[in-house]
Amino acid sequence: MPRMQQAKEAMKASDGSLLGDPGQTPLSKKEGIKWQKPRLTRQALMQCCLVKWILSSAAPQGSDSSDSELELSTVRHQPEGLEQLQAQTKFTKKELQSLYRGFKNECPTGLVDEDTFKLIYSQFFPQGDATTYAHFLFNAFDADGNGAIHFEDFVVGLSILLRGTVHEKLKWAFNLYDINKDGYITKEEMLAIMKSIYDMMGRHTYPILREDAPLEHVERFFQKMDRNHDGVVTIDEFLETCQKDENIMSSMQLFENVI
Repeated sequence: MPRMQQAKEAMKASDGSLLGDPGQTPLSKKEGIKWQKPRLTRQALMQCCLVKWILSSAAPQGSDSSDSELELSTVRHQPEGLEQLQAQTKFTKKELQSLYRGFKNECPTGLVDEDTFKLIYSQFFPQGDATTYAHFLFNAFDADGNGAIHFEDFVVGLSILLRGTVHEKLKWAFNLYDINKDGYITKEEMLAIMKSIYDMMGRHTYPILREDAPLEHVERFFQKMDRNHDGVVTIDEFLETCQKDENIMSSMQLFENVI
């Protein structure tokens, strides 16, 4: 499927948010969708923009493990090893090999920079401006803040987003919203993330979003999450509120549409 068509298919399934539409009809009641265990199918894996980007550059399948292990030892940046990555993630050995081959082809240095993220998301979401969202997403993956993402960090992050537990995904979402990494989410931070997603989705979201939709979205969330009304949301407030809200938990499945 061409990348343009893949992006359109992804848009059909997303409302442009990472955490649903609090205060409106839960997705589970609208569409019969309920929170499910993390999906481990290849089809689910291929819904992820980053995975599609990587695997489009992967070498043809069929090489034996010794060939792949040789590849792992001959590049400039050597990963920690397949067995350790398999233990750290929920990817199979073959999936890790495929991801690594594509990663190495796209990034021979063994590192991904922010410009690469911007290029990826501009290709998958050409109808909007993905620059700001790609910046925020890159920073969420770039745990040590050095401006580059190693293969290990890349696949560990993907594993959480695609196959992690509810708790793991929510912690990752908190980290995304906590732009300055001070341990709190402000209204301004959440609004910046929401606006970047809406900008990336462009005018082709369904249903069509009003210009003030991101701000309304954030106001609803803060009414629910900021329990002590101090103007910020802590990780504990975030986790507790999200896990008790049926609509938010249902909408966590939309994560894959903008990752």
